[in-house]
Amino acid sequence: EATLDLAERRRIRSAIRELQRQELERDEEALASKRFRAERGSHRQDNKENWPRSQRLEEEQQTALAALSRQLEDITDVEELTKLLRAAGEYEERKLIRAAIRKLRAEEIEGEALSLRPRVGTLESLG
Repeated sequence: EATLDLAERRRIRSAIRELQRQELERDEEALASKRFRAERGSHRQDNKENWPRSQRLEEEQQTALAALSRQLEDITDVEELTKLLRAAGEYEERKLIRAAIRKLRAEEIEGEALSLRPRVGTLESLG
């Protein structure tokens, strides 16, 4: 405001705005880096505290999945497997059940194809 030259005033205002913008960016970067460090440090601490528990839960889940896999091998009815699929809550359980359903359907298709082959052979011998 001390100068009467409008062009000089514009340059001064522009320089002030640029300095304010740079200062704001520095403040935001400093704040973001503090947040990042705090989150990273607390996450590492959580992992140390929860590691034995999560390891145990994972082992229990693997045991349960192995038992389910053995149980699914004994089931030969697609409808029964479908009911189990609808009742399953975990992704890995549903994945195993869907694989068992696909396997049963493939076996059914293969069985049907094998049962049709002799008929085709007997029809050719008749014809």
